[in-house]
Amino acid sequence: MRKSRLFLLLFVCLSIFTFGADANPYVEKFKFFTLLPPLIAIILAFITKNVILSLIIGVLSGSMLINSGNVIKSFTDLCSRIIASMADSWNAGIILQVLVIGGLIAVITKMGGARAIAESLSKRAKTPASAQIIAWLMGLFIFFDDYANSLIVGPIMKPITDKMRISREKLAFIIDSTAAPVAGLALVSTWIGYEISLIKDGYSIIGDNSINAYGIFMETIPYRFYNILMLIFVVLSGYMLREFGPMYKAEKRARTTGKVTEVEVDEDSGDDMLKEKAGITPSIWDALIPILTLIIGALVGFYFNGLGTLEGETLNAVKTSPFSIYAIRETFGASDASVVLFEAALFASIIAIIMGVAKKIFSVTEALDTWIHGMKHLVITGVILLLAWSLSSVIKELGASTYLVSLLSNSVPKILLPSIIFILASIISFSTGTSYGTMGILMPLAIPLADAIAKVNGLEGASLHNYIVITVSAVLTGAIFGDHCSPISDTTILSSMGASCEHLAHTKTQIIYAISVASIAIIFGYLPTAMGINVWISLGIGSIAIWALIRFVGKSVKNLELEK
Repeated sequence: MRKSRLFLLLFVCLSIFTFGADANPYVEKFKFFTLLPPLIAIILAFITKNVILSLIIGVLSGSMLINSGNVIKSFTDLCSRIIASMADSWNAGIILQVLVIGGLIAVITKMGGARAIAESLSKRAKTPASAQIIAWLMGLFIFFDDYANSLIVGPIMKPITDKMRISREKLAFIIDSTAAPVAGLALVSTWIGYEISLIKDGYSIIGDNSINAYGIFMETIPYRFYNILMLIFVVLSGYMLREFGPMYKAEKRARTTGKVTEVEVDEDSGDDMLKEKAGITPSIWDALIPILTLIIGALVGFYFNGLGTLEGETLNAVKTSPFSIYAIRETFGASDASVVLFEAALFASIIAIIMGVAKKIFSVTEALDTWIHGMKHLVITGVILLLAWSLSSVIKELGASTYLVSLLSNSVPKILLPSIIFILASIISFSTGTSYGTMGILMPLAIPLADAIAKVNGLEGASLHNYIVITVSAVLTGAIFGDHCSPISDTTILSSMGASCEHLAHTKTQIIYAISVASIAIIFGYLPTAMGINVWISLGIGSIAIWALIRFVGKSVKNLELEK
């Protein structure tokens, strides 16, 4: 009975999310069944917890509709879509930059660079408050990959937080809260390629193929309410030393009994890819130089790559004032992010390898082996990317506007759509343990529906654009929120491992905090901005709400004494 209710709820939620398109023969023929591919993908993701299998079957179901049930043709169509997704130059650039950044991370960590920076920061942790803030800062610094964050920060901070009698549950929470939330916001990371590719594909469904996905990505950053408010929550709770819910019990135990963990766990939890080579003397420059090369290389690349595509009055205006905000906005917006990020990551990888070989940390062969090993850890991301793109192409080809947009665009309140998308994304992500798969399933549905509902409500120009941007951010942050809470999420598991915290203890203490922040994100973020309230006002009020939650609901652990 419970499963049937779940499927009914899922059906109702999914029915809200459709897309606009021109008249489509498949719509006339299949009507509701044009929604089967994403519906099947979501239901199977709930049941199997396997997003790859769910996406494959989702794409195959769409191919079956298109090919009138011919199994052989449908399988061929599935393969053709995957190949076409890989053959697209934009998609190829995205996959390559994700893999290359994975290799760069492996080389940096093998040299001990990330550990050196973490140890340098950890020397400043003198009190429980400063120790938590330092852990938070480390998470911000290791912005380029959530996996690296989870496995680097924990092992470095454990001795310090243990000394300060900070529970392993709190350390795991800090690690987890600065992993995906930070990587999802970063302008250069292993996430950005996936996010901007989904944005680009979603806009193509509504017929806007000229949109710059990287520019849209940057515009969504202020609307990432959950990510931003969670980072504020972490630093404020650490600074104020106030906790509530299961986390208070864990912190009270650690402060009064000295038991930083209730259940002993295996301390050897790191991945060999993220362990420095034995017998070396790590230097912060081993990390700073390659990472700064990546960041600066990407920023310079965005400028010159975009400059090469400008023409007419825009080009003349940029040449007149080449370093103005206008020039930077126009060049960055016109750049091909997939190419630039790949080039920057490859160049940074070469610099890192040269540094390691010059310092005799490893040979060229060892460096290349490490680099390739790092890429292997992100192959799964490439697989999800290809399948998500393939599902999107099936959804686009089948179409559903004639059947559903006319029914739903007048029935879904404009102010509720971003919040509903956020909640649905969080449910799917929580149940599947993957934010990537959730984004891939929902983005091609959410963008077109937002466009349709906005137009029905008379929005146009900047107002229409901003509404879609809010909706895009709701998909991205809702997926991260659900992933953050999920006990089967890879980052949740890795954060438990990195902090040497019992996994269920981490999940139990973290989920109350995550739900509290998500509630504030909806009430003070998505609802007001959907009504047209300025995003910065919403962020300001949301930040005050976070402070009030910690101050008036949280209990102080500052003066708890060790029991004699």
